[in-house]
Formats: sequence, structure tokens, C-alpha cells
Amino acid sequence: METNGQKHLIPLDKIRSGGPPKDGIPSIDDPKFAEIQGSDFVKDSDVVIGLEINGEAKAYPLFILVWHEIVNDSVGDTPVSVTYCPLCYTSQVFERIIDGNVVEFGTSGKLYNSNLLMYDRMTDSYWSQSLGLAVTGDLTGTQLETIPFDLIKWGDWKKINPDTIVLTTDTGFIRSYDTDPYGSYYTDPRIMFPVEHEDDRLHPKELIIGFNDGDTYKAYKQEDIESQGVINDHVGNIPILLISEYDLNSRAFERTVDNKILKFEYKDGVLIDTQTNSEWNYKGTAISGPMKDTQLKRMSIHPGFWFEWIAFHPDTLLYGDS
Repeated sequence: METNGQKHLIPLDKIRSGGPPKDGIPSIDDPKFAEIQGSDFVKDSDVVIGLEINGEAKAYPLFILVWHEIVNDSVGDTPVSVTYCPLCYTSQVFERIIDGNVVEFGTSGKLYNSNLLMYDRMTDSYWSQSLGLAVTGDLTGTQLETIPFDLIKWGDWKKINPDTIVLTTDTGFIRSYDTDPYGSYYTDPRIMFPVEHEDDRLHPKELIIGFNDGDTYKAYKQEDIESQGVINDHVGNIPILLISEYDLNSRAFERTVDNKILKFEYKDGVLIDTQTNSEWNYKGTAISGPMKDTQLKRMSIHPGFWFEWIAFHPDTLLYGDS
């Protein structure tokens, strides 16, 4: 679409001011990190976005991101933007390369479907954080590459990645990092800004994990993944495996190997595939049995509140619906 010479994919009249102006919520563009032994400022119960690329592991506490929403960084020699929208509890990690250029993202001060609209500092196009898609400006229609990550408690992330480093509060900005400005918002059914679609199948603030195969959209309650431990399912034509061994955390993998669809279960606390009884670890690697050293392809997850997912994907399927 084009209106008065402006390209856009979303209705311009549905873009709302979130209150702060452009960059009023400042991105972190020169992040500082601490090693585990110097990380007393992070409690084991604090939720972080955990990222591991090419052997380098970093953690980004949500109590810092709630004040900044975007960290422009590099992990494992990959330029990334680590993003968090507190209004939607939506985390996404993007490779920040566009047309061969490394770009920075900032907060536009605008929202669509109560979700963060980022802008890139190369063209000033607006990007939906939920979709990873440029929705207004010169780059309209451009899609960012998502990178798999973990939404997980700091204590658990350290166990998985003992060599991790963690983002510090040395951000260059003065903020009350020991308080959360959103207070009880995360459990209150109230939605602060208008959304285009609503659905009462779940509480608006139910934490879900969303997936799509380009045509089919499907959501899973995080508590279902945690309680079951392992879910074998399909999203459209993609056979997927969901596993959870830690509070708030889920990992997803494609469960097809050499054109064979595997089925997984926990047996005596060990993840195995039922076809070969090979043992698999939490990283999707077979560590013993006939499939030893086979690696499942990890999938990006979309954690966030139900109201945000359904606002963007009104035709979504919900795992467990009859």
C-alpha cells in the first residue's frame, strides 16, 4: 500500500503513540558485560534472554531491557538486535543485517497492536517487533532473520552455559533498574492500547509460544509445554518438537532427520526418540545410541502474551483445542 507517497503494510491510522518520543526509551548501543563471578547484581530468579551463537553465550536481563527494549550487539561475530516489548512480554532476536549493511535499531515511540515499532537508523523505516517486518518506509516488506534464543531464569541459563557473560546496568543511562515500571500490568487483564483482534480462548496475558510455517500459525501455552515436558506436533507441514526442562523456558526443534519424522519422549528422565532409543540432550544433539552426534535443527520461538499473538494472527490454531 501507499498513502500520500508513504509505503506501508499496516493501516497508518492504527499506529499509536506509546507516550515517550522517538528514542525516549533509549536503545543500548554499547553494551557492557560481566562474567558470572561478577554478576551479583542479577538474581538467579531473574528472567533473561539467553543467546548462544558460534560458541559465545550472553544473557540480557529483562529488568534492564524493560527500560531500553533494544540492545544492538554482536554475538559470535553475528550482529544482532535483542528486543523486548514489555507491553506484550514479547522477546525476539534479529540478525541486524539489511542488504549487506549492519544497521542499528531504535525505539520509534510508536506502537501497532500494542507492540513495539522499532526504526532502523539507515532508512528510518518502521519495523514491527512482533513480525520482524518493515511495515512503513523505504524498506517496507523487508523481513529480518530471527535467531533462536532462550527466555529463561538466570540461574538455569548459567547451568546450561557456564561460560556466559551477562549485560550489566552500566548502560550510560540513569534508570531505576531495581524496579519495574509496569508493576501489576503483567497479570492484569487490561490491555493498555488498542489491538485489531481479540480472542477469549485464553487470558489476554497468558504466556504462549507461537510458531508459523508461513501459512499456518499455532500457539502453545507455556504452562502446557512445562507440564508435559515434551510435545510432538506439527505446525502446518513442519513436524516440531517442543521440550522444557526449566521454568518459563521452551526449546523447539524440527524433528525430521534424513526424511524420517522422529517421535520423542522422556524415559526415566532422559529424552529419547522412540524409533532408535537414542539419547538426546537439551541442545537437540544425540549423545548416545544409533543417532549419536546427529543434530536437530533448532527453531526460533515467539514467546509473548496471548493478546499480542492473536492480534497479529487472528486465525491461529491453539494447541489442545478440540
